[in-house]
Amino acid sequence: MRVQGISTIEYERLRRGECDAHGQTPLSRKAEGGANPCRHCLGLIEDGDTKLVLAYRPFEGTPHPYAEIGPIFLHQAQCARYDSPALPRWFAFLEPAIIRGYGADDWIRYETGQVVPGRELGAACESILTDASVAYVHVRSKFGCFQCRIDRA
Repeated sequence: MRVQGISTIEYERLRRGECDAHGQTPLSRKAEGGANPCRHCLGLIEDGDTKLVLAYRPFEGTPHPYAEIGPIFLHQAQCARYDSPALPRWFAFLEPAIIRGYGADDWIRYETGQVVPGRELGAACESILTDASVAYVHVRSKFGCFQCRIDRA
């Protein structure tokens, strides 16, 4: 697997205050509650640190019916993009996680959709990626918030 946060180009664009998926400027807020994951570094934003809150569409190109938009958080302060063969350790605590495979056309492959405990997330994503019709997998929280994209290594 190859697990990555959102692109650094997209992250820097949003940090500069350019418009989100709804055409609005990202909001700046203080993180609180300990569950504020940055979608660039895939780390948790410390309570009291400044985060950006915005609408995000994790698909390139023209919007289409399966190109979902949802809220995400980003570190306001610079961070490094996550790029690893493994999920971040804290993903084991996503209870539950929602995963879906997508084809090269960015359309959901319905038969791949699963709701799994965080501790089973890696194995479930690897299993979905064995299907040749699946180009990548999205991980979402139980609230439907985009967490990351997983590609084949």
